[in-house]
Amino acid sequence: QVQLVESGGGSVQAGGSLRLSCASSEYTYRRYCMAWFRHVLGKEREGVATIDNDGSTSYADSVKARFTISQDKANNTLYLQMNSLKPEDTAMYYCAAEYCSGGYVPNSRYEYHSWGQGTQVTVSS
Repeated sequence: QVQLVESGGGSVQAGGSLRLSCASSEYTYRRYCMAWFRHVLGKEREGVATIDNDGSTSYADSVKARFTISQDKANNTLYLQMNSLKPEDTAMYYCAAEYCSGGYVPNSRYEYHSWGQGTQVTVSS
């Protein structure tokens, strides 16, 4: 499994921005799909964004046009730029990695087997 470490969470007011980072223990981006998920206690872990090994991205409808997933291949780091934050974005955010090939991008949390420890994002109104 790939070792992942998130950072960059914090507390912001609604309308603010944060950038989350996820450092990987190895060069993942040629063979792995990467994703950001978020979790609120009492709810299912929700997929936020994915990026495949060709750089194609997808987003949950709730974050489209506000969040951007990207990767710095030279530094083995995945990012999630979050703009126009809303109180409903408050959650623990996790990055995840899974080997992928053939154009298929895992979307379900059950398909990812490498996870970081999470970073808390709190948005106040």
